[in-house]
Amino acid sequence: MEKGYQVIARRWRPKQFDELVGQDHIVRTLRNAIDTKRIAHAYLFVGPRGTGKTSTARLFAKALNAEGGPSATPDNNSEISQSIMGGSCMDVIEIDGASNNSVDQVRDLREDCQYAPTQCTYKIYIIDEVHMLSTAAFNALLKTLEEPPEHVKFFFATTEAHKVLPTIVSRCQRFEFRPISDKVIAEKLTEISKAEGIEVEAGAIASIARLANGGMRDAQSILDQMISFCGSQIADSDVLDVYGLVSGERIAELAKAIGSLDYPAIIAAVDAYAEEGRDLFRILLDLEAYTREALLDAIQNRGTSDRLGVPLTTESIMRLLDALHRGESSVQRGLSEKANFEVVLLKAAEESRSRAIDSLIKQLAQAGATDPEKKKT
Repeated sequence: MEKGYQVIARRWRPKQFDELVGQDHIVRTLRNAIDTKRIAHAYLFVGPRGTGKTSTARLFAKALNAEGGPSATPDNNSEISQSIMGGSCMDVIEIDGASNNSVDQVRDLREDCQYAPTQCTYKIYIIDEVHMLSTAAFNALLKTLEEPPEHVKFFFATTEAHKVLPTIVSRCQRFEFRPISDKVIAEKLTEISKAEGIEVEAGAIASIARLANGGMRDAQSILDQMISFCGSQIADSDVLDVYGLVSGERIAELAKAIGSLDYPAIIAAVDAYAEEGRDLFRILLDLEAYTREALLDAIQNRGTSDRLGVPLTTESIMRLLDALHRGESSVQRGLSEKANFEVVLLKAAEESRSRAIDSLIKQLAQAGATDPEKKKT
């Protein structure tokens, strides 16, 4: 029977710690733990989706169960390594916390812990989305988690660490997975594209990395979809059209229209985006990113930047950026996305020119102090 197609995110899942990108601080710590034999009984992996939490758990399980003892560079071709990475190892049990969250299921896990591993050095439980466990299930796990059998290790993964009971967190070593930078994602996508024989424009790679919001898995899934859509050649315009984005040049033009108080240009731009079916919320986020760059430019250039069409002070750009940020919820969840988007942009333009009352009072006070005639009146 012919094997079905395996998506890029699965085919390119890391097989060694060296292949895990964007989480160097975690790789270094786990490598040192293995080399010095200071291996804890419970680990909590925290971070946004698609940043490598479950992949790291599998790599760690594979390293601990390497033939000849724990090794940071286990043999990929050994039977145990292949079964762990393939998800078929009886001693590395992956559990979905969302669908196995009852106290009875945790009690079954506690009983199963007592049995020695059948083929590995350690019996390892990887619980994904652990924050979905019920409070009763958490409490049932506490004693086992604090004093597990010698042969048992727990690896927990979650995107919402604040929902995990503090009593559980205190019994684990916690690792924070960071969103992966656009540059690192772009480099990995370029490597994958070359290996897959796909020609992808640099602009398209950059757009996919921007869309992924720091998640490598999301980036790989988007690339997979674009290959299905375009074939072996992917242009930047293809990515923009499929995902409703606009180019960096058009974002810059819109930002300059806002900074210059060019209301007709703002309205015309919004009409064009809506007619083309662009994602207005995504445009708002990209506009915020561009405005932040202008803010940093102003900070580095003695308080002003002309990246928004006209020279604006740091204070003005901060007010503009704050207005854009406040408008996110209305654009994302409002009844009329286009109307709300227009209002947010127009308000941002207005607020960039308004004066904070405290700075105005300070300026008037200074003017009065330097003008004796004003003091008399």
